[in-house]
Amino acid sequence: MSEILLQIDGKEVKATEGMTILDAAKSAGIHIPTLCHHEKLEPYGGCRLCTVEIETRGRSRLVAGCLFPVQADLIVRTRTEEVDKLRKTIIELLMAHAPDSFELLALAEEYGADRNRFEKESSFCLLCGLCVRYCNEVKKKSAITFVDCGAERQINFIPEIAAQECWNCKECFPLCPTSYLQAAYFLTEALAFPRAKEVPAK
Repeated sequence: MSEILLQIDGKEVKATEGMTILDAAKSAGIHIPTLCHHEKLEPYGGCRLCTVEIETRGRSRLVAGCLFPVQADLIVRTRTEEVDKLRKTIIELLMAHAPDSFELLALAEEYGADRNRFEKESSFCLLCGLCVRYCNEVKKKSAITFVDCGAERQINFIPEIAAQECWNCKECFPLCPTSYLQAAYFLTEALAFPRAKEVPAK
């Protein structure tokens, strides 16, 4: 693969064809925040926290760093005022769903985000899709899926598959940035395995 030279935060970075801006930044030790990215999964671009500013031919625009491919002579800025403002708003929106997520709290501190800016709709799910995609792409089981769309979108286990596959797996648990998945799993478990939850008679 051919080598590509680009500039990230004023630093000349070597990348190869097929890499994304996020890949190139990581290889150069430059941090770009993400919530929905995982090295074992296909890029998703769901959370948009990895948004960066790029400049080509004198024109600037914002792109998702996890999706945008590197290009020769591309200029990337990871912490402009506009980028930070956008990330702050994204964090505040996500905190309405998961106000106690440790990952979000750390990001909120870094970007000065207000955890109470938006009305709470605590679903404890950020819809990052890590669990859904891991189950589909890595485990090839499809025991978790997105249901509904728009504001009603949520994740759900498929009891018929979860009953067969999830009990001895749980590999998606540590991927969840809010711990929602554990609660969802145990709820599904209670529905799928009602006898396992019965309290033994004394």
